[in-house]
Amino acid sequence: MIRYSRYLMPTTKETPSDAEVVSHRLMLRAGMIRKVASGIYNYLPAGLRVLRKVEKIIREEMDRAGAQEVLMPTVVPSELWKESGRWDAYGKELLRFRDRADREFCLGPTHEEVITDLVRREVRSYRQLPLNLYQIQDKFRDEIRPRFGLMRGREFFMKDAYSFDADEEGAAESYRKMYDAYCRIFSRMGLSFRAVEADTGSIGGSSSHEFMVIAESGEDAIVSCGSCSYAANLEKAECVPPAAGSPGTVAKVGSPRKVPTPGKRAIAEVASFLGIDPGNLIKTLLFESEKGDVAILVSGRYEVNEVKVKNFLGVEWVRLAPEERIRELTGAPSGYAGPVGLKLRLLADHSVRAIASGAAGANEKDAHLADVVPGRDFSPETYSDFRLVTEDDRCPRCGGALRCSRGIEVGHVFRLGTKYSKSLSATYLDAGGKERLIVMGCYGIGVGRTAAAAIEQHNDADGIVWPISIAPFEAVVVPVNVKHEGIAQESALIAGELSARGIEVLLDDRDERPGIKFKDADLCGIPVRVTFGEKNFAAGFAEVRDRRTGETERVEISRLAERVHAAVEAKRKECSQ
Repeated sequence: MIRYSRYLMPTTKETPSDAEVVSHRLMLRAGMIRKVASGIYNYLPAGLRVLRKVEKIIREEMDRAGAQEVLMPTVVPSELWKESGRWDAYGKELLRFRDRADREFCLGPTHEEVITDLVRREVRSYRQLPLNLYQIQDKFRDEIRPRFGLMRGREFFMKDAYSFDADEEGAAESYRKMYDAYCRIFSRMGLSFRAVEADTGSIGGSSSHEFMVIAESGEDAIVSCGSCSYAANLEKAECVPPAAGSPGTVAKVGSPRKVPTPGKRAIAEVASFLGIDPGNLIKTLLFESEKGDVAILVSGRYEVNEVKVKNFLGVEWVRLAPEERIRELTGAPSGYAGPVGLKLRLLADHSVRAIASGAAGANEKDAHLADVVPGRDFSPETYSDFRLVTEDDRCPRCGGALRCSRGIEVGHVFRLGTKYSKSLSATYLDAGGKERLIVMGCYGIGVGRTAAAAIEQHNDADGIVWPISIAPFEAVVVPVNVKHEGIAQESALIAGELSARGIEVLLDDRDERPGIKFKDADLCGIPVRVTFGEKNFAAGFAEVRDRRTGETERVEISRLAERVHAAVEAKRKECSQ
């Protein structure tokens, strides 16, 4: 039992002006966090209790899956990152510094290099595999624009795990175990989530899934099928090629003709001016990469997916060419690029294949070409999937209808393969004494982000509505008048008895008005509230209120502890299923 009068949980009515999302506002108002600097927070007692509960569930399920906990340093020498090739590639999010001996270090945003270095020093034989090591640790990423409280901070708690196997078959089994463990973790936290196919990003590897908590405030767009289990984030979602048309199909139209389009650059403007459907415009976007410049062609109805372009090219980065580079390559300002006569590598989306005759930029200011036929007037190097999916697309697995929703990424699992074991020479000797590369996997969960995502999914007009498994307290006992000796005494007795039954109890023994106590209990999201009012107490009763449903039950004091215990157990059971 904890007494509120001695507990640091400073609630406020005011919402800070820089709090943009619900979780940020409510965690500040509920006295769970306080800002120290941009993207850096103090965790107050109630907020830390939530994080520790998230960590406890993670530890239990990771241990259950056979992983072993370790703890790695936050400060990492540059040599390891240079050995993997990520020292320069990772970008400015990697906070670099030098010590007094002028040696380079970074604050670890992730620990693939450190864990691989540990394993390459300790693992020699196939008999030591498989191995799965995890930690829950403070990390730092120098985000360019920290925002949304714990959703996108610079300093944060993360669980990161790494599996090491002798072959791809073993790595697939380790991946499955972690995938299943993540499903149990987020289910136990009372979250509604989807595991979606995702791009591997800067971590690398062959495949990955993101675990998304479904919430309207989510930063990420999710595409899912209503007829099968297919789900992917917008970057990864596959587009089904159109059935009609093929490269080289020649429409029965004349040669391309130049049409003046003064001041018309945007797709909608050009289509309206030419009197054609936007889908018949061949949009030409120029990209830069470490392998040179490339033109990506897509129907004007769609947007180019830069991640798909990057993955197709097999490069670390791609970016839209700046205005001056566009002028160098096309002889015209942006908005007038086209594939006809363009001396550049051409890659076309499948949507261009379906255009029998369309329009495109003329590589000349204030001009476009009409009657442009793919395969006749220009020949792409290849047709592939280079665009973002839309709700008009069909499921690539079953052909069912797709729907888009918003999600908050709380976990990510990767099949890394030998990306890091190769660059850092992490090997083992097989049964025949032959040296082989270890096959790896990587598995992360944002601890604070998960807590914030739970609030985004579980809140109402009065505050947080915690799932009981991660609530700072399971029950709060509220004596309406602490100066009433009988009420104060009975409240303390009940709180003590509930605590003895294993229930985490907050006794609100503050000398405050009842309305303030009730509002604070709702704001902080405590699942069960026990209220001792003077009239009910005189009649031998107290009230038990369910925070989620708002239902209130009048219970005899003689059976109050038993009734509250039953209510708490029922809520615990909901989160354990």
